[in-house]
Formats: sequence, structure tokens, C-alpha cells
Amino acid sequence: MKLPDTTTLLIIDVQQGMVDRSRGPRNNPDAESRLEHVLSTWRNAGRPLIHVKHNSIRPDSVFHSSNPGNEIQPFARPLDGEILIEKQANCAFVGTDLEARLRAEGVDTVVIMGFVTNHCVETTARIAGDLGFDTYVVSDATGAYDRVSPDGELISGDVIHQVALTSIHGEFATVVTSSDVIAAISQDAGN
Repeated sequence: MKLPDTTTLLIIDVQQGMVDRSRGPRNNPDAESRLEHVLSTWRNAGRPLIHVKHNSIRPDSVFHSSNPGNEIQPFARPLDGEILIEKQANCAFVGTDLEARLRAEGVDTVVIMGFVTNHCVETTARIAGDLGFDTYVVSDATGAYDRVSPDGELISGDVIHQVALTSIHGEFATVVTSSDVIAAISQDAGN
């Protein structure tokens, strides 16, 4: 894996609501620690990144701006000078200036991590790929919740996570691990 200088990290919806127990069981309980490791390594390398935060328009949502679940988790809060884009749709490109910002900076590659695999991560990756960005999704720095299918069957977060990643891999994005990203950053720093 090679990450050109024209790469930006997109950190999607790493908010307090993602650890809200009312959301039910989630796979990959280590996602936050992997997110934190990639973010720390990325920052230390001085690479550009953009935080994305979901602001639900539904007052009863944990992600509504009036609720504590809307807050970004402490380890992922933007530092001074880091960009924060706020969205109301699943896709970080819809209703925001994300594409314009990336194009203005000459970005042609994005690395995506955050939550939720089959919602905001997947939709953002699909659109990024369709817009022509070389797109990577960090599989172990995201996660999915158990869901009930239309016919009433409980589908585990593990299955949903794997199906979402399988659906985008090779078509809209390349699915990688946090170790792949960290190794690529370290390799670039050594050149």
C-alpha cells in the first residue's frame, strides 16, 4: 500500500453516540483503539485529515446536537487547525463542502475510518470512489451493530460488517487494516 502526499484521512462520526448502549451490540470492540492509533500516527506524520460529525435533524436521535451523543469522543476531537465538517446525511459528501475542499487541496486519495461500517463509512466510500478518489477503508477501525432483517431475523454486526466491506472492496474502495495504513505511513516517513 502506498499513500501519496495527496492523501487525506477522513474520520467519520467518532461520536459519543457510538458507545451508547441503546444502539445494541456492536462488533469490533477494539475499533476505537485502532482508530486512535491510526489517528496518532497520521498526526505525527503531519498528514492532512478531516473530521466528519453527524448532526441528526431528529431531536430523539443520540446524534442530535442537543444530546450528549453528538459530541466527538475525546481521543478523536479535532486539534487546532484540523478541519471539522458537519453533516446531516449518511454520506459525508452530501450537503457539505467536502468534495470542494478535497479538490481545492489537490487530494486524489482518501483513507476512511470511523462509524458505522454499513452506514456512513460505506456510503462515503461509495461516493468517494464514484467521484474518482482512490479510496481506502480501514476495516478494523470501523464497526457495525446487530440489526434485524426485514423478515425479522437478527443479523450480527460481524456479518453486516463483513458484507458491507465485501460489497465495496475492489469496486468503490480497497479495504485495508490499520496495520497496513500505519506501515504505509512509516514507509513514507523513511523515504
